[in-house]
Amino acid sequence: MQKIISFLLFATISTALFGQTHYEKFKKLFKNNDTTTIQRLLTDWEKSTPNDPELYTSAFNFYFSNSKKEILSIEKVQPKKESFQITDSSGAVAGYFSSNMDYNPYKLAKAFGYADKGIEIFPNRLDIRFGKCYVFGEIGDYHNFTAEIIKTVEYGAVIKNNWLWTENKKVEDADNFMTDALQAYLKQLYDTEDDQLLENMKQIGDVVLKYYPNNIEILSTTAVANLLTGNYDKAIGFLKQAEKLNPKDFIVLNNIAHGYKLKGDKANAVKYYELVKIHGDEQAKKQARDEIKKLSN
Repeated sequence: MQKIISFLLFATISTALFGQTHYEKFKKLFKNNDTTTIQRLLTDWEKSTPNDPELYTSAFNFYFSNSKKEILSIEKVQPKKESFQITDSSGAVAGYFSSNMDYNPYKLAKAFGYADKGIEIFPNRLDIRFGKCYVFGEIGDYHNFTAEIIKTVEYGAVIKNNWLWTENKKVEDADNFMTDALQAYLKQLYDTEDDQLLENMKQIGDVVLKYYPNNIEILSTTAVANLLTGNYDKAIGFLKQAEKLNPKDFIVLNNIAHGYKLKGDKANAVKYYELVKIHGDEQAKKQARDEIKKLSN
């Protein structure tokens, strides 16, 4: 995912001489947080070189960065993120002091406007598309996060993943780069621990697997989302596809066993736990033995 991170950190420079001048100026000004001069630069840049893709990535980054505002708040329930506990005079917990990020809607809209225009003019620039996905994830807009990922996957199929990145450099090994990024996005949704977002995982997984049916990680992750939402047959179907690709993958085998267990099919659950005993590590083997013992009672 290094390339995705580099989009927002501006680790590369434009190859076009005029664009390079603007881009180099922008990076220096951005580092010094010279917002007034940056706005003048972007205005001049857009007038003089509107067909420079780095204009749109730079403007997107600038307006997103400047849309952020930290807000301090006191919450009654301890948040999952880092917080400071507050006690009253008796020593009882009175609340939790934490910081939250808010976003200026006008500046955020400006950022997305530049990203959308950049994608319209340069549809093969994957960095702009993934930049949008990154920001949707940062602001917790998982509806648009999901929609943007799906649009990117489907457009990638149209162009056979002939993607470009910053400086219009071709994305090497694009299939693997895409699947690594998509798995990371699925994990990002899972790590929120928000059960409602399991549906988003399933939506993304279903589309991704149309084009990458032999990716074990995505098959497994999508299967887990289906298991957690009670779609046992569909989950087991994905896992069986993964098993064909690697019959010794004990994580896949364990998930199949768990799926059959949830479904109430003890015979097949035991069958797959037996396979975990053969191919698993010591911890997995112990768990499989325990599960077989429970299922046999």
